[in-house]
Amino acid sequence: MSGVVEIVQPGIGTTVQDRGRVGHRHHGLPLSGWLDAPLAQAANALLGNRLDEAVLELRGMGTVLRVQAGPVRLALAGRTSAVCLHSDGRRSALPAWHSTTLLEGDVLQLGAAASGCAYLAVAGGLRIPPQLGSRSSYWRAGLTGVLGRAFRPGDLLPCAQWRGADPKEWRSRSPWTQSIGPVRVLLGPQQDHFTADAIAQFLSQDWEATAAQDRMGLRFLGQPLAHVNPAAAGIVSDGVAPGAIQVPASGQPMVLLADGQTVGGYPKIATVISADLPRLAHLRPGTRVRFESVNLETAHRALLSERDRWQRWLTTLETYLPPGTVDETALYGANLISGVLHATP
Repeated sequence: MSGVVEIVQPGIGTTVQDRGRVGHRHHGLPLSGWLDAPLAQAANALLGNRLDEAVLELRGMGTVLRVQAGPVRLALAGRTSAVCLHSDGRRSALPAWHSTTLLEGDVLQLGAAASGCAYLAVAGGLRIPPQLGSRSSYWRAGLTGVLGRAFRPGDLLPCAQWRGADPKEWRSRSPWTQSIGPVRVLLGPQQDHFTADAIAQFLSQDWEATAAQDRMGLRFLGQPLAHVNPAAAGIVSDGVAPGAIQVPASGQPMVLLADGQTVGGYPKIATVISADLPRLAHLRPGTRVRFESVNLETAHRALLSERDRWQRWLTTLETYLPPGTVDETALYGANLISGVLHATP
């Protein structure tokens, strides 16, 4: 049998995501997929999943799930937590960087994603039928990830049942953390549409993330950047990708994220390097950030460094026995006396 998780309350901004629809941008389809790949893969790693399994991306608060068919094992990654309401009346906490196993009828109340993005993985992955090679939600095109629309109460998420006999759960001794410092960018390809002072200003001032943000992109607020002339504020539409920083006539930059369109008609002053792109998922309104220009060689080294750091994080995973759980295998396998003892008066 399969497991099934029911959406009791959809919450805000919760979607199904995986690595995205690679290879379909020439059809006009965005990449989509998770906003923070290392964090989503960390959630899968806590369960021993393949790293590209579909997960729930948590962008807000208020999501409530019920196990309709189980047991189901889940894990949280990110700055978040949850409360488990068990069908027998018990109540337990699920902190981030831990797994837990829920039985049929158990309810999981997910807390807020404190940094703006967190992930819930299910052992075996979410089994929503893929479209164009991905289970990722992309509502603007009506692509699956559930039924091509936002979640509604009563929606069902098929997954795998957990059949492991070992009662031990998994946790990380140390959470995966974002790198710090300026967000690194490659200038261009249309930096010649901006004055030299505007380029210097782009790299020297703090930019504030605004509330105008979603999975498609994020607008910044700061001292407006000047184009070389009014006509330079527009270009013949050309290809764009996640991380591209466009600057319209207002002079306020906006960066494209996973659901960003495939072409655009605003000049691009720079592009965020792949190693720093996941950080954009955590720029909540009011967060300030500064950009730093690097070359392609530095960008490549940074990506390799992040991959090495993630591999080191994997070594922090360990099993543990949840409080109140009896490991019967260990109990019967140690310190027991075989045979029968007869006591005589």
